[in-house]
Amino acid sequence: MAHCAREYDRIRTVLAEADADEPLTAREILQLLEAHGESFESAHSVATILGRRARDGDVTVIRSSPYQYRVET
Repeated sequence: MAHCAREYDRIRTVLAEADADEPLTAREILQLLEAHGESFESAHSVATILGRRARDGDVTVIRSSPYQYRVET
């Protein structure tokens, strides 16, 4: 679980640095991560991490198509 926490922290940090205040898809977040030198396996892995954090209230999932995520930074 600590591994997921570190990955979430990396996502949250990049989104804060990018000043991303609009909800983004997992693919858009993955592109931002890659642009900031962060390596993640896939958009699916980003979505999985964010979905887990949504249960704790740290992330809002907007169930559109495709899903969008708003991360509390």
